[in-house]
Amino acid sequence: MNDPNDRPSASATDDRFAPHASREMAAMFDDVSGRYDLLNRLMTLGRDAHWRAAMAEEVPEDARVVLDLCTGSGVSLTELRQPGRLAIGLDVSLKMLEVAQENEGRSGWAPRLVAGDAFRLPFRDASVDAITIAFGIRNLRPRLDALHEIARVLRPGGTLVVLEAAAPSPSPFAPLHRIYLERGLPLLGHLSPEPTAYRYLGESILEFGPTESFERTLGEAGFHLERRRRFMLGASWLWTARARGGERSPALSGSALHAARSEAGIRGRMRTSGSWREREWRLWTTVQLVVSVGILAVLAIAWRSFHDVRAVLVIEDWQRQAMGFVLVVGLLGFAIRSLVLLGRLLGSRPRH
Repeated sequence: MNDPNDRPSASATDDRFAPHASREMAAMFDDVSGRYDLLNRLMTLGRDAHWRAAMAEEVPEDARVVLDLCTGSGVSLTELRQPGRLAIGLDVSLKMLEVAQENEGRSGWAPRLVAGDAFRLPFRDASVDAITIAFGIRNLRPRLDALHEIARVLRPGGTLVVLEAAAPSPSPFAPLHRIYLERGLPLLGHLSPEPTAYRYLGESILEFGPTESFERTLGEAGFHLERRRRFMLGASWLWTARARGGERSPALSGSALHAARSEAGIRGRMRTSGSWREREWRLWTTVQLVVSVGILAVLAIAWRSFHDVRAVLVIEDWQRQAMGFVLVVGLLGFAIRSLVLLGRLLGSRPRH
């Protein structure tokens, strides 16, 4: 039974809101492929790259096969690449995949790009370790069907990370958010060769609904929500979920499906970039701590010297007090900073 929240609130004459409208989505994204990334930067005030990096951070370091669904121009793939990992970008739009191919090149480390339908993924059951999808899940209707198909190809315990724009939640900023979606995006769409795509964008965000609706659908599809994070006062959200078990789907079978992971199995330990990131972070934190402690020591010596000679300094009383105040504030500030950096160094590297 489909989620009632999947029923479109936009005009019924817009075929892009129809169930399984893969052909309509492909045509729309083919039309906007030339300026898609530029307009994304404008619409998000340049923050979308930061959000995609946060999405990639949620993917486990040991995920060997990662599928970026609705990959578009492949802008999320850069953050997903690392030695020993197969990154796959899948999209229904051939023009968008052509842009992704130009961006990523054809080297051996480049992600593999696949033209396909998100409702009929050309992969065998439980053959993918993690799936990411940025600003694409709201285009998949019914969402419950799409999430079932995602669950089918994810291994049990696999990770799903979704970055999406949501409808305004009740807040003082909600009216402004709604005006932006209803008026601002269509206006910005005039910079695109297909302005109706940006009217659709605003309508699809409103149709996607509040975050609670999507989280309920995640649960119905067999996912356990682990974390949620919001950006730009709730204009965009990041969800991290785990697949509870392999969902079976009769949609495709036999030779139509491919194994995303090697048939030879997994040998040895994958060399990931996690250890390098950890060492780089610890080195940089150590350098900051050493500098902070050094400045603290200099300030302590300066304070001791000032305390010894302040009575004989030929300056006004208020100047003595000001110098003492500055030294004390500096000592306290760098003492606190040194303790904070030491605490970070003794802890684990933050994910974000």
